[in-house]
Amino acid sequence: MCGIVAYIGEQQAYPIILKGLKRLEYRGYDSAGVALINDKLSLYKKAGKVSNLEEFAKDKNLDSTIGIGHTRWATHGAPNDINAHPHRSGDNRLAIIHNGIIENYDALKKELISRGHHFESDTDTEVLIHLIEEIINKENVSLEEAVRYSLNEVVGAYAIVIIDKENPNKLIAARNSSPLVIGVGKDEFFVASDATPIIEYTKNVVYLDDEQVAIIEKGENIRIVDIANKKITPYIQELELNLEAIEKGGYEHFMLKEIYEQPQSIRASMLGRLNPITGDVTLGGIEEFELKFMNASRIIFVACGTSWHSALVGEYMIEDLARIPVEVEYASEFRYRNPILSEKDIVIAISQSGETADTLAALELAKEKGATIYGICNVVGSSIARATDAGSYTHAGPEIGVASTKAFTAQITILALMALTLAKKKGSITKTRHQELVNQLNDVPNLVEKVLESNEQIKYIADQYKDAHNFLYLGRGYNFPVALEGALKLKEISYIHAEGYPAAEMKHGPIALIDENMPVVAIATKIGNYHKVVSNIQEVRARNGNIIGIVTEGDETVKDMAEHVIEIPETDEFLDPLISVIPLQLLSYHIAVMRGCDVDQPRNLAKSVTVE
Repeated sequence: MCGIVAYIGEQQAYPIILKGLKRLEYRGYDSAGVALINDKLSLYKKAGKVSNLEEFAKDKNLDSTIGIGHTRWATHGAPNDINAHPHRSGDNRLAIIHNGIIENYDALKKELISRGHHFESDTDTEVLIHLIEEIINKENVSLEEAVRYSLNEVVGAYAIVIIDKENPNKLIAARNSSPLVIGVGKDEFFVASDATPIIEYTKNVVYLDDEQVAIIEKGENIRIVDIANKKITPYIQELELNLEAIEKGGYEHFMLKEIYEQPQSIRASMLGRLNPITGDVTLGGIEEFELKFMNASRIIFVACGTSWHSALVGEYMIEDLARIPVEVEYASEFRYRNPILSEKDIVIAISQSGETADTLAALELAKEKGATIYGICNVVGSSIARATDAGSYTHAGPEIGVASTKAFTAQITILALMALTLAKKKGSITKTRHQELVNQLNDVPNLVEKVLESNEQIKYIADQYKDAHNFLYLGRGYNFPVALEGALKLKEISYIHAEGYPAAEMKHGPIALIDENMPVVAIATKIGNYHKVVSNIQEVRARNGNIIGIVTEGDETVKDMAEHVIEIPETDEFLDPLISVIPLQLLSYHIAVMRGCDVDQPRNLAKSVTVE
């Protein structure tokens, strides 16, 4: 979850690293730091955001053409100056940055203390750099050998970069279950947690795989070995990313930009896969494993957070259209129980980043048990993309805001395409119905654009409820997962307690909470169980709850009951989540802004959860 940046070349390292840290700050913003080699090994680090580090370091010696930088999401040790990365060895020769968790750090630390090592911080990372120091001195080996030996001793996840003041022309990088990418420029190299700090300088990259160590030297080609010292041939890929995509583009926040990008990201996710003229729907991964899907006894989705909510929508879609049993599992729970799996099961991982640690572990478990594994993610070359048998990219473009928005609708778009593909292949849908849904799916980006025109009205509603302490979100059928997602968005960025419920379940407990101070967001579009939802709204109204209705254009019934209504265009029940979620995203955004919250970097959160 932390952000890693490193540079070696002919340019000044510090400006490149600092800019990279700012681009990676969505991965963690508890503290930040850099280490440079000039006349000595210089460490500068501060608690708080990267701007704190920038202010602290402005009058320091920053002259160096090699350096490492880090922005932290705290795990071991409080977020303060001392626990900030980089960490150094006891002899002040080595410095390390680390994303991940060393699970056996405590045993290693006790052993190192018994050998005379002293530690400055409470982190697991400092233990690793002291272990490397110990091996160099005890075994009289090179830095890269010491790194390999030490990584054979540690248990856990890591992406690390190390510099050595006695070797100022060399970086050592390694990864296991945590992403790391190396940018290859002309006489220079960049290392980062993802491509965003690299794209400005080069599009040529090498992705490290698990248990691989890269030796990066100025003026030399990259060398890669595994931790058993087997040589690996580096594979250079070209990035599919534009610099403009990771800038705000005039919007106040990345989150607002990404909400407004959804018509474009939904279209991009359908591009080349949906032909409304012929009615053809093509997903490459499905085509490749057609027999597996046709004969599957069930599909199991594994995901976390917002991706789990999109998986719930996928369950409704696939069971409704393709008539294949579907289960949706929290990846963090699935991986720690003993699920019953067989070769006839298909396990589908959904992850925006493609790096979610629990989801990756769930995939590995499914693979061990013989299931076919499939991935839906947004990042080309990510760990999930490389681990799965097949899959589909969402093509949503970079999502920088920590609270996911366009990833949710892009994932649902892929799931809709999947459901339509499977339904047609299984013959569980009529040709007329299939064409009707294809046409309506093709029109969804236009409908989303229409919803976005309600922004000012939603902003006004947000102002009425910005001081509320609790919210309740209600939905039924396809819109139940949307209620969950709406509540999650509000919690994430405004810090208001919110819960999503199936509307009928309100009577089984949550109705006790409703009074004149409780805003209730009811998704009551004229589809499915509309009249049932109206009845649930009446129950809220009878208890003086404040109702915000998400309704179909022209609805007068709910308008007479609710304090506020937000109208959205009518579409098929199958596609309604792609439309109904948009006003909930905007509502959360405006409430958070009005409360003075940091929308793009909400407290205690990070974008990509690469640790347990």
